Amino acid sequence: MSEKISIQENGDEDRVVVEPAMAYDAAREDVTFHTPRTEWYAFIDGESVSAIDGTWFESTNPATGESLGRVARCGAQDVDIAVRSAQVGQQRWVAMDPSERSEVMYRISRIMQERAREFAVLETLDNGKSIRETRDIDVPLAAEWFFSHAGWCDKLEWTGVRNPQPHGVVGAVVPWNFPLLMAAWKIAPALAGGNSVVLKPAETTPLTALLLAEVCRDAGLPNGVLNVIPGYGDTGEALMQHPGVSKLAFTGSTAVGKKLRSIAGDRPITLELGGKGSNIVFADCDIDAAVEGVVWGIYMNQGHVCCAGSRLIVQESIHDDFVQRLESRMARIRVGDPMDKNTDMGAINSTRQADMIRGHIARAVEQGAYVIEGVAPQSSCYIAPTMLVGVHPGMDVWQDEVFGPVLSVSSFRTAEEAVEIANRTRYGLANGVWSSDGALALWVASKLRSGVVWLNTYNMFDSSSPFGGVRESGYGREGGVTGMRAYVKGGAR
Repeated sequence: MSEKISIQENGDEDRVVVEPAMAYDAAREDVTFHTPRTEWYAFIDGESVSAIDGTWFESTNPATGESLGRVARCGAQDVDIAVRSAQVGQQRWVAMDPSERSEVMYRISRIMQERAREFAVLETLDNGKSIRETRDIDVPLAAEWFFSHAGWCDKLEWTGVRNPQPHGVVGAVVPWNFPLLMAAWKIAPALAGGNSVVLKPAETTPLTALLLAEVCRDAGLPNGVLNVIPGYGDTGEALMQHPGVSKLAFTGSTAVGKKLRSIAGDRPITLELGGKGSNIVFADCDIDAAVEGVVWGIYMNQGHVCCAGSRLIVQESIHDDFVQRLESRMARIRVGDPMDKNTDMGAINSTRQADMIRGHIARAVEQGAYVIEGVAPQSSCYIAPTMLVGVHPGMDVWQDEVFGPVLSVSSFRTAEEAVEIANRTRYGLANGVWSSDGALALWVASKLRSGVVWLNTYNMFDSSSPFGGVRESGYGREGGVTGMRAYVKGGAR
């Protein structure tokens, strides 16, 4: 596929716009896999219930603005009822034989797979990401998380915790970028450890969490073991402050994570927060593979990824060639209708987030960056894949988490310089290294201050591999034995 490049003059700002030269016929997913509802209720003690005070909020499709139904808005009273239900449910759950708990979790995974297209359609409708990603990544990984952790139910001694015991009630708050997957990351290990869960989903994307709760009930999870309480920030804060919650788990912004850390007190808490990941590309790498990895690292899920590789640090000798290849690759990124199976990038989750992303780009241009961008529909909910060239570490866009499809490009000469540039951030979630020299790649990885380093790949996740950050990217791990260890405590023999 060829592309055409045009220069658009906008005042004193020059932009390179890489335009695709080939059109695609739409191939929309069948949305009837999801049966529309006008009302979505909280899920407490195995039942769908309204909020105590009868208040609601609207859930909308970010790509169209259409309503997906009104959602019960839980308050402090609902939180208290949910936690008390979870305390009773946890006693039922932990009293079951580990093999029985394992069977329930396997059934959850199987039902999720059987209803995978329903989950994928609903996630795309509620979140705005492409159906290709929800179908191929979010839903399969969420089902895998339950399947993998089902095997932990009778093997908790292998966590390394002496006489492992459940914490009790886990309070979990998850973000809007991976609603179903992040819910699974919290719920599955909590259940495997014998805990119960009260989950507060993001207010813009609560629907798949509520559907998951229904699936868990249908799979035989006892009432009260999983409760889902939709609401706004005050709902999440009430949950985390509740004295009946014994363990806290949060994925979201660094600012909120800091606040929750103070709320937690001496209770254990897992925090997976913001990030400013880098892809370090050496001249000896497989350049075509690196281009694909960089594109996947930043444009996956419209850049709404905490570990996104939003910074490209490329060796000076291949800088110009690499940027040119990225321009050509950007021409093949299809932005548009999230329900179209051809679409690579869907809609930005909210107008507020889109405005923030555009603000970051504008400030970068003011500070001297040069913009290269693809093409997106002329709508406020879409942003084209964007690359900022000529960025230096002193710019705001190099330091601040954009949380959108914006790649900042810089260069280096030596491996030591690359490490120094990559580490010049307050975050420490993930980085990638691209080189055919294994010894060099491992040396660089050992010097990077981040919880995760991918070698010759990016944004690859597995339920058996721990994921998490350091510094302002949080602490604690999710996945693998390290992640499982966080959901049990040592008990007296």
